[in-house]
Amino acid sequence: IIADHESAIRLTASIALFALFALRELIKPRRKLTASKVNRWFTNLSIVVLDSLLVRLLFPAAAVGVALWSASAGYGLFNLFAVPFWIALPVSIIVLDFAVWLSHLLSHKIPLFWRIHRMHHADPDIDVTTAIRFHPIEIILSMIYKAGWVVVLGAPASAVILFETLLNGTAIFNHSNTRLSPAFDRILRLFIVTPDMHRVHHSTRRDETDSNYGFNLPWWDRMFGTYIDQPEGGHQEMHIGLPQWQDDRPTRLGWSLSVPFLKNGKKLPLGVGYARLDGSRVPFCSG
Repeated sequence: IIADHESAIRLTASIALFALFALRELIKPRRKLTASKVNRWFTNLSIVVLDSLLVRLLFPAAAVGVALWSASAGYGLFNLFAVPFWIALPVSIIVLDFAVWLSHLLSHKIPLFWRIHRMHHADPDIDVTTAIRFHPIEIILSMIYKAGWVVVLGAPASAVILFETLLNGTAIFNHSNTRLSPAFDRILRLFIVTPDMHRVHHSTRRDETDSNYGFNLPWWDRMFGTYIDQPEGGHQEMHIGLPQWQDDRPTRLGWSLSVPFLKNGKKLPLGVGYARLDGSRVPFCSG
């Protein structure tokens, strides 16, 4: 029964939050967008449709199905040691969030994974649609990875549903181009990743891209020294995307899907990004 309703729960919550923050970023945007919104939204929304169809084809029951199977077979730490539900639920959510943070970190540090993940970072703007812009290959690898953690933990199916719903919702929120007051942002980012916190991660500067990996809980970056409070150039002047593709190519669907197979995948050295000069972008080195 839980598995039957999992898709509906996640889809309803995601659509509602997407609509809410899409409206909010129209009313109170944080930054002026630089690329064609029509092209970007068509590409990013097409990608999520492809991702969803592929996941349903390859993983009909998704991670929650793995959780139900683990429970019935008695696999996983929580099942093996009969951990009470009231402990297994919050611990599963926290551990799975750490697992996602770790996989995000590795997708930047391991060259093969970076080739796949960089499609997400190639988006020349960041808004609610960037939250769903992940290459189908990355989605498949992510599902396998999360399923492994669910089995090892023996995470309850309800914890998996709640975690996936929270993760989708917070990803939409912190990718949104919405303005929060500085005082509210400082308080909120103690508990969840805010748009200003995550936007730093989408900077063209490598030292900023290699920071703030969290999607949901903000603690891991602080604990492991990958936290940057604000971008070097400020949120209004910072440049979004990847420096080697500062044009309209990332707004095209076919090109975006081809990103893992393109040769130009090297990051600039730490501290190097792109600045605007007479309408063009030129590399600069800071610090």
